[in-house]
Amino acid sequence: MSEDQIIRFCAPTLAGIKTGSLFSLRLSSEADFRHDISLFNRAVSKKGVRIIPLKVCEKYVLIYLYRPDMLDKDLRDPVAASILKRFGYGMKSSDRCVVDLVKRINSSDEFPHEIGLFLGYPPSDVEGFIKNPNEGYYEVGYWKVYSDVESARRAFRRYKECTEKYGQMLKAGRTLEQLVV
Repeated sequence: MSEDQIIRFCAPTLAGIKTGSLFSLRLSSEADFRHDISLFNRAVSKKGVRIIPLKVCEKYVLIYLYRPDMLDKDLRDPVAASILKRFGYGMKSSDRCVVDLVKRINSSDEFPHEIGLFLGYPPSDVEGFIKNPNEGYYEVGYWKVYSDVESARRAFRRYKECTEKYGQMLKAGRTLEQLVV
């Protein structure tokens, strides 16, 4: 797991301006990968960041890096909670919802579109995508925008700027641990 990859795909989450990020890695050794995850979590968990594998396949692993406190807040939104309940999520806690997400990803041939709620996407946009992924959206960036276009554009700009700045800081010698806010 390279620091470069984590910055490229997760900088806004590391900076605390986005709830979660997804990325996939080629899997060369599951033992090495699990060791890397353990080291990462030990280094940054005190800063409110967690990383877990969502799905491990023969050649790749899908990784979820997130901020549990932000996820707690996001999933308390009534629209988000309604979407998750509809898909059978146990709403006891955000940790339980993450466990349910892992189960859904690993037990279904279809990708669970509600995953946007775990990434900090607006619930109205997640709902719009679930209802009609191919029509009715106004903009495409980090997600398909079905509602507040200006707010989404601001978020897209912030995420892009953050990723660029974090990439520069990594190249300048900052460690990944130093970059986690």
